[in-house]
Amino acid sequence: MTVGHEQLMALIDHTSAVIYMRDADGRYLLVNREYERLFRLRREDIVGLTDHDLFPGDVADAFRANDLLAFARGFPVQMEEEAPGEDGLRTYVTVKFPLTDAAGTSYAVCGISTDITERKLAEQEVRRLNDELEMRVRERTAELEASTRELDAFAYSVSHDLRAPLRSVAGFSQILLEDHSDALGEQARQYLDRIQANVARMAQMIDDLLHLSRATRVELRREPTDLAGLAREIATELRGRDPDRDAEFDIPDRLVAQGDPHLIRLVLQNLMGNAWKFTAHRGDAVIRLSGHEHDGVDVFSVQDNGAGFDMRYAHKMFQPFQRLHSASEFEGTGIGLAIVHRIVTRHGGQIHARSEPGQGAIFRFSLTPSPAGWVLR
Repeated sequence: MTVGHEQLMALIDHTSAVIYMRDADGRYLLVNREYERLFRLRREDIVGLTDHDLFPGDVADAFRANDLLAFARGFPVQMEEEAPGEDGLRTYVTVKFPLTDAAGTSYAVCGISTDITERKLAEQEVRRLNDELEMRVRERTAELEASTRELDAFAYSVSHDLRAPLRSVAGFSQILLEDHSDALGEQARQYLDRIQANVARMAQMIDDLLHLSRATRVELRREPTDLAGLAREIATELRGRDPDRDAEFDIPDRLVAQGDPHLIRLVLQNLMGNAWKFTAHRGDAVIRLSGHEHDGVDVFSVQDNGAGFDMRYAHKMFQPFQRLHSASEFEGTGIGLAIVHRIVTRHGGQIHARSEPGQGAIFRFSLTPSPAGWVLR
């Protein structure tokens, strides 16, 4: 069956695209119904005219240049064009291709144009919103940076202002103990010992609060970090503080993770320090660092065989100033695990603990963002 002219016209008249044909001189040979509708012209009035008869000069010049480009290349070309509409300029994506006769000579160009004005407007709106969002982010970032600098200055100022009277209290109480001990009764000396112990605890609390502040705000830099090497350094420090203790450290030769070395050291320092503290009453204390892969995520563990804790209160342990043991049992400020939690979450990781009273504890943590739905257990 041969498709005739009427069938072809019916086909192009029932499409939403603008379809037209112009000869080599730019005169219209054919337009479809969509062309008529958009430009409010009848096809019989258009045939034989050029774009310069129908549109402003700059618009007609652009149409003609694109026609000549299709003639010159000899194959379909795509471009964006603008044409006047009822509500202003409309944007079209146009495909133009030359028509050739039996001898291969191009005698006309056919154009198929699709209105993309709404899409272009939407893209412009998205760009505007993105620019506005970027501006707001820059402004908010500048505000946060200024606030961070103010908080840093405040933290160091408070630290300095608090340390000065603490040093004074510690110094004068020490003088009383050393130079006036004979004039003091036993109870007075005990009071001074308690003052010095609380001064030391307050100084440690100031240090821990500064560490907690830095763990939140310090710039995170990721690099290969050997947790085993850091753990051996920390073990040496712990033994140096209490050389009479006989505790075993089980640390692998090498255990590498991607993370901030300074912050990871704080994590191990607090976890191993807790393990050291809570195994103080055991003659066979063991503190173990290990690592393994779980579902494609590197997981690290610090385990001990010390006092342990009741898991009913585990939800409190990563909150500042929350303690699972009384100060009379084990000293501490209740900030160390809050520091650990903030550092781990800043790395995109998770931390989880398991324990039983009298059976030791194990803290497992990751230092990289985990797959969606992945939970450390």
